[in-house]
Amino acid sequence: MASIFDNFPLWASLVAIAIAQFVKIPLQFIATKTWQWPLLFSTGGMPSSHSSAVTALSTAVGLREGFSSNIFAISAVLGIIVMFDAAGVRRHAGMQAVVLNRLVDEFNHLLEGMRSFKVKPKHEKAKKLKELLGHQPIEVFIGAWLGILVALLMYPLYQ
Repeated sequence: MASIFDNFPLWASLVAIAIAQFVKIPLQFIATKTWQWPLLFSTGGMPSSHSSAVTALSTAVGLREGFSSNIFAISAVLGIIVMFDAAGVRRHAGMQAVVLNRLVDEFNHLLEGMRSFKVKPKHEKAKKLKELLGHQPIEVFIGAWLGILVALLMYPLYQ
């Protein structure tokens, strides 16, 4: 019986996620000159850890089982769906969050102005939505290449 530590596709995917998430921190530092450690556990940004994970998975499955295998086809189609979602639906949800957060700010400003007329409880203030949900296409593309590279570099360890 094989150990979970011998599962090359699993570990290639997990390592790809970890590297993609970690890389976001120095890239953000280069752009803003501030260290933002919460990015380690956040969604969105460069590179896409979702794309890294699914391409590492598909590459590892292809290397292990063959690129003509049914399991490779399943992982490749799953990967395409995940990457399409990251660059499409989730990205647009983030764009909608930006607009909704502007409305929330205006609503909260209106509430503050109305406090002089009648005191409102604090819990009536609306909360902001998370805006960094999805990815730009380039973030998905770089994440995908990172995943492929991770799987190729790890493959000799599992032969």
